[in-house]
Amino acid sequence: MSYHVDRFYAAVSVLAGHGHIKQRLIKAYEDNLVEISEDELPIAVKQTFSDLKHQMNRVTPLNGEGAICASVRKMSVYEAAECAVLVVALYGEISRLGDSGQAMLPLDGKDRSVVPPFLVKTI
Repeated sequence: MSYHVDRFYAAVSVLAGHGHIKQRLIKAYEDNLVEISEDELPIAVKQTFSDLKHQMNRVTPLNGEGAICASVRKMSVYEAAECAVLVVALYGEISRLGDSGQAMLPLDGKDRSVVPPFLVKTI
């Protein structure tokens, strides 16, 4: 799972960089996410990643360009931004799930140094 977290982190880093959103989206997806299969991902993110993959490959390419370039070229700036937000959301969810593929306990800010009374050994 850490491989996928690393791939999504790299994609998010590209999305946070300089340049037009469509160029960043193409680079982020082609360089980091294109080789990931939704079957490799936790159940909680499979459908969302499948939707992203569909969006990134929905247009038939022309004149030697790839499907990803063709699809992003046909997107509005708003649609490209939505795909970028989806990549960030997937990164957050995959990071939260961790290596087990299941949600980790949330951090609630409670002081964990206090031992519950039932765990204190009496003398």
